[in-house]
Amino acid sequence: MGHREDLLEGAKRCLLEKGYARTTARDIVAASGTNLASIGYHYGSKEALLNLAFLKVTEEWGDVLIEKPDEGADGGGESRSPLDQFRDTWQRVIDSYAESRSVWKLQMEVVSRIDQDPELRKALMGPQRDGRDGLAESMLGIDPEEDPEKARVTGLFCQALLVGVMVQWMMDTESAPSAQDLTDGLKAVLEGRADQGLSFGSDPASPA
Repeated sequence: MGHREDLLEGAKRCLLEKGYARTTARDIVAASGTNLASIGYHYGSKEALLNLAFLKVTEEWGDVLIEKPDEGADGGGESRSPLDQFRDTWQRVIDSYAESRSVWKLQMEVVSRIDQDPELRKALMGPQRDGRDGLAESMLGIDPEEDPEKARVTGLFCQALLVGVMVQWMMDTESAPSAQDLTDGLKAVLEGRADQGLSFGSDPASPA
């Protein structure tokens, strides 16, 4: 690898080991085996490098949500229900907790910084929106190209749920939700609305 790639890999390691605020330019240089001048030459600033490194770390973690071709629950390639896909995706997320804890901690720290760092906020806006589409597809099988609006709203739901689950697992692993808990909760919400004669997209104040 050249210095550009070395710096990016070093910055990723520093973020996971030290966090965003505690990572210095010298830390990155030490981790990458490069020099201070290389940061400015290749990335313009330490902050620009860290922002890109954070996006790469998050992107790589997101691969855990993507099911490999031979990982289907039935092993035969048959289509599953959205609820089964939802549960299986969450099982992969939760199974990865031990390895992903440092990524989740980093994400929480970065979110806490966006009010004081406009450039960081700007860097995250596009990937966050793209990530919603990915969550809608991986968790509920909704194709963003076939139904962009449905993918958008379900992606918002899945993203909000993902953040909440991260916090619960970091605070108290013993009481944090399992994949089956989350699936049962979603089923209860859907069944509750059905019992009331409501469908998603309808106005709760209007007759069904």
